[in-house]
Amino acid sequence: MKHTPTIRAELDRYLKQEGLNLTQFGHIAGINRGIVSGIVTGNSSMSVNQIDRITEAMGLPEGYFYDLYVENYIIDIPPNMRRIEPFLYRCAELDKLDAIRRVVGAIMDNLLYSPKLFDIAEELLAQGRYDAALLLYESVAEVEKYQHSERLAICQYRIFTIQIDDDQSRNLRAAILFEPYVERLDEIEQLDALKDLANVYRSLRKWDKVDEIARKLKAKAEIQYTLKHQQKKLKDDESKNSLSRPMFVYITYADLLCASVCDAQGDYQQALQYTYAYADLEWVRETDDDTLYWVEMYQDWARCNIYVNKLLSGDTSVLADYVEYIAETAHTVEDEKLSKLLNVMIAANRYNLNVDDVLSRFKIDIDAFTQLPLSTDMYTQQVVPDYIAWFCYEVAYYFLNRGKYNDGFKQLLCAMVKAHILNNETYFINCTGLFAHFQAYASPEAREEYFKLSEKVWLDNVEKNDTVNRCK
Repeated sequence: MKHTPTIRAELDRYLKQEGLNLTQFGHIAGINRGIVSGIVTGNSSMSVNQIDRITEAMGLPEGYFYDLYVENYIIDIPPNMRRIEPFLYRCAELDKLDAIRRVVGAIMDNLLYSPKLFDIAEELLAQGRYDAALLLYESVAEVEKYQHSERLAICQYRIFTIQIDDDQSRNLRAAILFEPYVERLDEIEQLDALKDLANVYRSLRKWDKVDEIARKLKAKAEIQYTLKHQQKKLKDDESKNSLSRPMFVYITYADLLCASVCDAQGDYQQALQYTYAYADLEWVRETDDDTLYWVEMYQDWARCNIYVNKLLSGDTSVLADYVEYIAETAHTVEDEKLSKLLNVMIAANRYNLNVDDVLSRFKIDIDAFTQLPLSTDMYTQQVVPDYIAWFCYEVAYYFLNRGKYNDGFKQLLCAMVKAHILNNETYFINCTGLFAHFQAYASPEAREEYFKLSEKVWLDNVEKNDTVNRCK
């Protein structure tokens, strides 16, 4: 039979080895002699604060005894949340995810602990400790999967938002798994959930899903906005139902999403109608600063997208005005500048326009696109990386077709790297096809970089398929 070591035994051995008595060690650790005595004799339990003090006094790394702490004071004894809760927070601080996983596994047979673990997960999420929070959300969701509770739906929403990253294949799976839970959320929280879900599908170019979710979002948002203003006292229960945007924004954003669907389908006239819809905001009743900010944003987006729809439908006479508009709004955030210049490149390649002067004029901005900072906002997090890969491809296509091979291959390789990070096979295949078409004009350095990248993608796919097969 294997003997399980104990913290008590380790401490006792250390005291004998160093020739320290209980009083001396207690002074070093900042712990009362009686508490040290109780720990050594096994007559008292130990808090996470005490184990941290003991660990530091013994000159050991932080969290050194956490695995033993789980064995000695959590597993196989009645759970004590007053001891477990601070231990979970401390494990999250030190990124001791395995310890969290073992603790949760030891106590989650009892549904009574689910609400408390959910609250801890919410706090960890607020602190930005996403990996630790994810473990707790997944555990709560697992034990409550047959409960059909709102808490289960919130867990699934949190899991969805935490899991979304650069890998678009993984994002698709996350979106599919979360979608059935949207209707179980509070009616107000459904608005942000639908917005986030639509942004993921938008980045994946699943236009049928974007259209479906946008229509749901608009219907639900209109109902909530009407209810809000039918009441004598405005519905401002922010403690429970906080939205990330003013409520009217969800109505207008649904129109913007529908316009993007029409753009993708080439129906620019219908896209214009949706654009005119979210440009007309006379019906918005609020007048606070946040509302006025968003009203101004939508009017600016509408002005931009009216230019875009005319340009992409073939009315190239608006190009000069559109470029001046981009320059006029140069103070806007980088991701908006990216989408505006992407439209210029799409039109240039579609209608064989010369936009060398545009690329030269905005060179500093274009060089900065690949350095855009990460964001927790689902739109910026998902749509912007997709736009960067797309933009690099369009610029590469433009340069290569005009014989500017060095610039073209530089942009094409950038697009391929971005496509690989996104795990977007369609982008990568398109880039590969473009490289093959112009391969004869590539420099030896560009060819070498291309083949290295292709080999890396192939090896990564082999490794990924092996992992999938092992999981099966």
